[in-house]
Amino acid sequence: MKYPLPHRALNSNSLRSAAYDENRQTLEIAFQDGLLRSYRSLPAEVAKRFFAAPNPASFWEDRIADEYPMTQTRITTPPPVIGADAAAASARQQLDALFQQSDSKS
Repeated sequence: MKYPLPHRALNSNSLRSAAYDENRQTLEIAFQDGLLRSYRSLPAEVAKRFFAAPNPASFWEDRIADEYPMTQTRITTPPPVIGADAAAASARQQLDALFQQSDSKS
């Protein structure tokens, strides 16, 4: 499957990533269980609040899930995530630095 927009990673047990297409007013959400849902006619302001929410899964459930027209499909390959490699490398560097500091104190 070809994805029109790269996704942004979400810190959630149920949501994997999401992308918003402002021209089409479509929010695409990839779920951890392999579902991909596209919500149409979703205003840009709602998408901004979704991405900024401390808990995107709760925001999705309360403000999006039953409010906008949706199509869903099962995916076998998750969408590409913006900065996933950079974020993983940065996290690894932070862990390495943390453990090197504690090793040098021993």
